[in-house]
Amino acid sequence: MMENPYPFVELWRGGRMESRHAGHAVIWGPGGAIQSWGDPGTVIFPRSSCKMIQALPLVESGAADAVGLTERHLALSCASHQGAALHVGMTSRWLADLGLGEGDLRCGAHEPYDREERDRLIRAGDSPCQLHNNCSGKHCGFLTTTRHLRAGPEYVEIDHPLQRAIRQASEEVTGETMAGYGIDGCSAPNFAMSLAGLARAMQAFAAATGAGDARDRAMSRLTRAMAAHPELVAGEGRACTELMRAMDHRVAIKTGAEAVFIAIIPERQIGLAVKIADGASRASEAVVTALLSALGVLNPAHPLAQKRLPAVQRNCRGLETGELRLAEGFRPGRI
Repeated sequence: MMENPYPFVELWRGGRMESRHAGHAVIWGPGGAIQSWGDPGTVIFPRSSCKMIQALPLVESGAADAVGLTERHLALSCASHQGAALHVGMTSRWLADLGLGEGDLRCGAHEPYDREERDRLIRAGDSPCQLHNNCSGKHCGFLTTTRHLRAGPEYVEIDHPLQRAIRQASEEVTGETMAGYGIDGCSAPNFAMSLAGLARAMQAFAAATGAGDARDRAMSRLTRAMAAHPELVAGEGRACTELMRAMDHRVAIKTGAEAVFIAIIPERQIGLAVKIADGASRASEAVVTALLSALGVLNPAHPLAQKRLPAVQRNCRGLETGELRLAEGFRPGRI
């Protein structure tokens, strides 16, 4: 249960506050927690915000190098993509290079979020397949690791060697025992952890130099890949993609379902994690924008930052109807 959430973001209309979003946030530095709001010990499902943790066995096991995966592949392995032609084409080729096909995935099919690809399917009379699943890149990474480990095909089962490796990596980078697991939208286990543990893990990614042990090298490669290829991590119009571009590819950020958001800031060796209690992604995007601005890595005046904070609400006629703004008590200065 999430107790004592902190009021972060409000929606105002006609001079009145219409809605308020509260939650929890933690900023973690080399010496520990730098600042927090709400309860940093609250236990959450990180959902897709932890995909770089789930990709650690792909790199550490040697699976990625064994099949010649590029930085772009690694970015896609951490993605919650739009199912655009770019993403579908890359996952299809990845599987073909492994001698596998769409049927080997275990993520399930859903309509692509990318409008152009969705309309193409409709015009062609085709149905979406598992390649359109926003997690298909992660699952290609799962299959690559599974084949390298010579493990069975049901890689999303909790006792599969891959999931055991992911759980071990999760506990090591968060510094805590996982508080159970749930099944994510893509059918893979999602391990429950504290928000502080998630922020601590992101700080470890931020501090990785690429010159250390296998874990350090894997963290550095995944962080660099995400920051360098934001179009693969999410897609056009998405907060992850746009804000990474606005920060000149210096920071890796990743959203997760139910309003989780993380950031990895190598230049300051800082990690942060945000969870909005009511699951509203508009609020998690606004909060992470505010915190990245306070940390000095995002210009709050950048149009792609202004798109999310303050976020002007408009109706179908283009009339301004309201504004999403920070709550009065949440005004982070320079951190």
